[in-house]
Amino acid sequence: MRLQTRPRRRALINITSLIDVIFMLLLFFMITSTFLEQPGIKLELPKARAEAVGEPRDYVLSVGRGGELFLNRQAVGLEGLEAAVRDALPRMKDGALVLKADQEVSHGLVVRIMDLARRGGVKKLIIGTKAED
Repeated sequence: MRLQTRPRRRALINITSLIDVIFMLLLFFMITSTFLEQPGIKLELPKARAEAVGEPRDYVLSVGRGGELFLNRQAVGLEGLEAAVRDALPRMKDGALVLKADQEVSHGLVVRIMDLARRGGVKKLIIGTKAED
């Protein structure tokens, strides 16, 4: 007596729905994740070779060769800079301040002045340059 042998059936796992779920989770995590921005001072640097035509800014902070500070041609000390900027902030257009420093002024002083202006509430700090000939 001979028994009939049935052919073995292969077990198939349908992974199409599993792949769909994985892509949906990937999409969810990509959309909900937050990207960290490195903290720092953002500057809008104009090109030095061509003059940039822009709207005139009301407030200019000038730094002389010896470290003298002038906010709209009014002398300001380094200690009182933050308070002077905070007082002038409501009158600044878009919270923008143009910083014009002599090329002989040390980099450390300029960075310190930029930090004081930021603490005073300046939203846009624009570095003034002179166009090359």
